[in-house]
Amino acid sequence: MKKLLLVLFLFISFIGFAQDADDATTEDEVKDGWTKTGTISLLLNQSAFSNWTAGGDNNLSGNLNLNYDLNYIKGDWTWDNKLIAAYGLSKNKGEDQKKTDDRLSLNSIVGKKAKNLWYYSWLFSVKTQMDVGYDSDSGIETSHGFSPTYLQTGPGMLWKKSDNLRVNISPATAKLIVIDGHFTEFGDSFGVEQGETTRFEMGASIKAYYKFNIMTNVSMENLLGLYSNYLEDPQNVDLDYTMNLVMTINNYLSANLSFQTIYDDNAFRGFQIREVFGLGVNVNF
Repeated sequence: MKKLLLVLFLFISFIGFAQDADDATTEDEVKDGWTKTGTISLLLNQSAFSNWTAGGDNNLSGNLNLNYDLNYIKGDWTWDNKLIAAYGLSKNKGEDQKKTDDRLSLNSIVGKKAKNLWYYSWLFSVKTQMDVGYDSDSGIETSHGFSPTYLQTGPGMLWKKSDNLRVNISPATAKLIVIDGHFTEFGDSFGVEQGETTRFEMGASIKAYYKFNIMTNVSMENLLGLYSNYLEDPQNVDLDYTMNLVMTINNYLSANLSFQTIYDDNAFRGFQIREVFGLGVNVNF
């Protein structure tokens, strides 16, 4: 819990610093209509050894990522959509290939202007994966395509400085976890009780997004999701934080660092951490 509060404090401080910095500049005129930005990137990592006395295994890994934003403004209305899809594989010599990344998420927030930078909002989000997952030690299947799937929806208030800086607070968010019955045959799984395929929760949700340039050709994107279930252990706040750092070399090449940490005691009682770094081949659209 102390680690969770520390992460939250640092992120809120980060947002406050960004707001102060933005307030010191003149805002650009916002035009009605659609804004579309997206990147497809392929990250590659490779290691090779020949007669290397210190030892080492030949390795090849790759990650394919899609990061797409589709936003709309019309008068007092705003609609922000972010789609993230990622899939990665790693192959060591003499071993079967392993999945290193598998994410599919959509966050959608529609807002009606209330006052200044505040909007009445409605949130819809879905988070899942596309392929089978296995425990790294036992090899037991722990998940597969679209199982589990996490759905959230509910009303709230959106604070939006720009497309690159926004925080949505939803005090009454319904959450549904959907999982294949195979995983609950012999016990609970991802919070879903034995013999069931769904779990319903009602709680409070915070979704925050902040993207900025650290320096020329170096950008950082931050995504934070918090959820507290009123119906059971509300003090055990679920956390999902992702940081994407892109160091652009030219129009097609970049060095990319992705870091993600998740805390969800229904899935694992501890912090889950994922980090990927590599040279990326990018296509912007």
